[in-house]
Amino acid sequence: MPSYTAPTKDAQFILHDVLNISGKEIPGFADLDRDFTAAILEEAGKIASEVLAPLNMVGDTEGCRLENGVVYTPTGFKAAFDQMKEGGWPGIDMPEEYGGQNMPYVIGTAVGEFFSAANQAFTMYQGLTHGAASAILAHGTDAQKDKWLPKMVSCDWTGTMNLTEPHCGTDLGLMRTKAEPQDDGSYKITGQKIFISAGDHDMAENVIHLVLAKIPGGPEGIKGVSLFIVPKFLVDDEGNLGARNGVSVGKLEEKMGIHGNATCVMNYDEATGYLLGDMHKGMRAMFTMMNEARLGVGMQGLAQAEVAFQNALEYAKDRLQGRDVTGPKNPDGPADPLIVHPDIRRNLMEQKSFAEGARAFMLWGATLIDQAHRAKDKDADGLISLMTPVIKGFLTDKGFDMTVQAQQVYGGHGYIEEWGMSQFARDARIAMIYEGANGVQALDLVGRKLAQDGGKHVMAFFDLVKTFCKDEAETEGMAEFTGPVKAASKDLQAAAMYFMQEGMKNPNNALAGSYDFMHLFGHVCLGLMWAKMAKASLKALAEGTSDPVFHQTKLATARFYMARQLPMTATHLARIQSGADPVMALEAANF
Repeated sequence: MPSYTAPTKDAQFILHDVLNISGKEIPGFADLDRDFTAAILEEAGKIASEVLAPLNMVGDTEGCRLENGVVYTPTGFKAAFDQMKEGGWPGIDMPEEYGGQNMPYVIGTAVGEFFSAANQAFTMYQGLTHGAASAILAHGTDAQKDKWLPKMVSCDWTGTMNLTEPHCGTDLGLMRTKAEPQDDGSYKITGQKIFISAGDHDMAENVIHLVLAKIPGGPEGIKGVSLFIVPKFLVDDEGNLGARNGVSVGKLEEKMGIHGNATCVMNYDEATGYLLGDMHKGMRAMFTMMNEARLGVGMQGLAQAEVAFQNALEYAKDRLQGRDVTGPKNPDGPADPLIVHPDIRRNLMEQKSFAEGARAFMLWGATLIDQAHRAKDKDADGLISLMTPVIKGFLTDKGFDMTVQAQQVYGGHGYIEEWGMSQFARDARIAMIYEGANGVQALDLVGRKLAQDGGKHVMAFFDLVKTFCKDEAETEGMAEFTGPVKAASKDLQAAAMYFMQEGMKNPNNALAGSYDFMHLFGHVCLGLMWAKMAKASLKALAEGTSDPVFHQTKLATARFYMARQLPMTATHLARIQSGADPVMALEAANF
């Protein structure tokens, strides 16, 4: 059975040495000293490795089951969920007035990676609840917040998001679910939703569905969509559970992965619902949840890459296979361990450099969210809005790639279920699809986010990279890191300029290059993160750190990323500049 150890040391390094969170002028950050965050991360890591990780394979093999209208989760899930609730983990970054601990989002993100790496399917139950609660917090009335949030923050009640219908996925304007207004101000919701993660289960008293539906007489298409709170059980004004609402599970989907999470077909038959936010403005409210979910899904890509890498590394150290071409490294044994071979090293270094770079990227993004929300910084809000499709798309694409590479280290054993590597790849694969397939993320990035606020935010990113490289130009040892980052950033700027010049002539020129642009952008972001980590490690070594090996390892990994991964920006730029003609040359009938 595979194992998992939370990378608490690396998270601490990023939070304090790279991001300097306790020194940021963001409300709540001054309390985040090393001892405080260490205590939180160590406890979260302990739960992840001792409670959640042992249930990961159980969830994969058992899955969920639907019996007589009741969804049952895998053995051990409910006890683990109770333990998570008792520790207050679901509400770690939610407001105290609703029972949360009001810690910054960045701490919730660091903890969330550990939990997701240990057991992605399990962690989705509380993750989706967090997103639903955030939507109610942002768009609900005071009465709605008081009624729904305390139980959701504690996860006594869990939450979902209901968008997709059998005939429409991304194009939500085609939805048919109806919301008929009632005399008491409520609505009767009728329709069917599919692919509803954590749609129903036996671990909470109630499930609070956020459902997109159309009120008759409203505008056509997406402009006529509203968002509703639809509970599994009705709740009275005192918060007591009442009768079962008109919502039921039609079936459980049989999936490639995340078997421990109940993915449901939900049927609404005149179910009582309550308008959340403004009428016909449902997408605005739902996007609060979707944007948070997209960042969480990006984190899943990182998390599965990390746990797969940990196990592949141990296997490469233990498995004896062949001899080092430069001479035996295990002369007393029949063969040398796999890790002596250059191609295995390449494989492992790609995994390591991705996971550690992605962790820094995620945590930096989380600080932007805190800066936007806690410090009311509109520029930070614009920058994280730009970064969201990159975090979601690039980290899940590459995260899946890394699980496959980890599987490859095992050879034939990587294809055998008992080793667990197959599950990491299968669980990671969904992250490229849900919460907006990655092709849609790329279109969002190029079609909407680049031009947002007149291109202000992408220009701010370019300036951020330029300023960092300029400021560190004279820092001893930094030239080998800032040089490649500067070159990669120029590739990104050239791609953006191509879109501006050629996209106006033919929009397909931009759209055909959107996926490459998302990956180009992702590489620049990870390159920047590695340069920042290199700076922190050079500083630590110069000051006589007590752990020189850690920082020397960081520098070696940073050099690998600069030499072997960051040059991919040139390839992506060349593909972008080839335009739409190679992509659109064939008539549909000729495929």
